[in-house]
Amino acid sequence: MISVVLFALAFFCPLLGAGIGIALRRRLPAHHLSRDATDVIKLATGLMATLVALILGLLISAANTYRSTIETEYKQSLASIVHLDEDLQAYGPDTRKIREYVRRVAALTFQERWPDEDFKPTGPIANAGMSRYVDAQRQILALQPADAAQRWFQSQALQMTERLSDLRWLVMSQQTATAPLLPVFILILLSTVAIFASFALYVQPNPTVITMLALTALAIAGATFLIVELNSPFHGLLQIPSQGAHLVMQMLGQGTP
Repeated sequence: MISVVLFALAFFCPLLGAGIGIALRRRLPAHHLSRDATDVIKLATGLMATLVALILGLLISAANTYRSTIETEYKQSLASIVHLDEDLQAYGPDTRKIREYVRRVAALTFQERWPDEDFKPTGPIANAGMSRYVDAQRQILALQPADAAQRWFQSQALQMTERLSDLRWLVMSQQTATAPLLPVFILILLSTVAIFASFALYVQPNPTVITMLALTALAIAGATFLIVELNSPFHGLLQIPSQGAHLVMQMLGQGTP
C-alpha cells in the first residue's frame, strides 16, 4: 500500500537526516560551526522548513477538496441508480426484467470495488464489460410506451442509466490517482533529510532531543499519509465506506410488480 510505504519513508528519512547531522557534527572543524556559519545554516533551514510546511498544507487542502468532490459524485451516482429503479417501477410491469438486470449490474459494479463483500447479485450478466450499461439502455429503448406518462418515465430512465457508467468510471479513475504526487513527496523527503541534518548540527544529541526529532518526523509522516489517503477515496485505510452501496442494493428491486 503506497500510503504506508510513504508514511514509513517520511518517518525514517528525517531520522536519517538527523543521523547524518550527528555524524557531521563530530567530524566538522570547529570554525565550520562558528556563529556566523550557524546563522546562515539556520536561515537556510528555516526557509526550507517553511517551503515544506507550505507544500504539505497545500497538498492536504487540495486532497481534502478532491475527496469531497469524489464522495459527492459517488453519492449522487448511488441516488441516481435508485431513481432509475423508481422510474422503471413507475413505468409499469413491463420493466420487471429490466429492473432485475439493473440490480445485477449495480451488484457487479459494487462487487468489483469491494470484492470481499457480498452484495447478493440476483444472477450473472452475459456481458460484464462496459457494454453492460448500453445493454440496459437498449432494453429501455425497446419498451413501447402506451401514453405520455410512460414516455416520460422511459426518457428519465435513459438519463439515469448514464449514472451506472459514471460510477464505474469514477472508481476506475482512482487507480492512478496518487501517481502525480510521487515526485512531490520525493522532493519533500529529500528536504526533510537536509532540514533534520541541520537541526542535529546545533546541539549535542540526548534522549530529549532525539524524542523531539522523532515526534516531528512522525508529524511529517502523518501528513504524508493523510495526503495519499485523501487522494485515494476508493482505496486505502480511509476509503469511502460501502454502506451506501449496500443500502442501494436493499432498495433496488423492492416493490417489483
